[in-house]
Amino acid sequence: MATNGDYWEDLRKQARQLENQLDLKLVSFSKLCTSYSSNRDRREDTAPLLGGPAQDSMLEAMTVELEQLLARLTGVNGQMAEYANSPSAAPQGAALMHTLQRHRDILQDYTHEYHKTRGNFLSLREREDLLGSVHRDIESFKSGSGVNNRRTELFLKEHHHLRNSDRLIDGAISIAMATKENMTFQRGMLKTIQQRVNTVAKRLPSVNSLIQRISLRKRRDSLILGSVIGVCTIILLLYTFH
Repeated sequence: MATNGDYWEDLRKQARQLENQLDLKLVSFSKLCTSYSSNRDRREDTAPLLGGPAQDSMLEAMTVELEQLLARLTGVNGQMAEYANSPSAAPQGAALMHTLQRHRDILQDYTHEYHKTRGNFLSLREREDLLGSVHRDIESFKSGSGVNNRRTELFLKEHHHLRNSDRLIDGAISIAMATKENMTFQRGMLKTIQQRVNTVAKRLPSVNSLIQRISLRKRRDSLILGSVIGVCTIILLLYTFH
């Protein structure tokens, strides 16, 4: 049992070390992707839109390293699962499974964060590849036809319009997502109100019957009062003209 216990603790130690390394690497990876975008914004008027070769190499190397760490942590979790399900670990099965589930959740969070950051970066680079191609075409056009300044100016304006349109589309998508969430919330509120109305409607027959009886009584009282007033008026008129 001592050997098995040492084996489990060794696996947990490996898992914690890999998790700490992943946490630091993911923070560095996110900062590198952000600096990639920031450097592109500062250089867009004087240099190509994409990051330099050195930065691209760093990103590729960090991507490979993160994938290797995730694969190693997945392997360690698999070994922990095999041990937790073994007959020798049955007396401590519940505690071991709880610890294993915690490590699995951490692995899932890190994997999700990595794919999210990498996906956002690839989308940015794909868009900047397209804009960079347009920018290079403009520069080539400017250097190859100095006499067509008017056409070059129009081309540059069109390029700026395209970039502004891209920003507007991003803003419109954000507004649309917020509107969708708001409408979903309102729909839930309307469903709740409808359920309450249906509940009240089921109780309305007795209420309607009571209202009808009150209305009939008021109408009867109105007829009686009108008749009395009419008779009194006729008597008064007869007395006045006689």
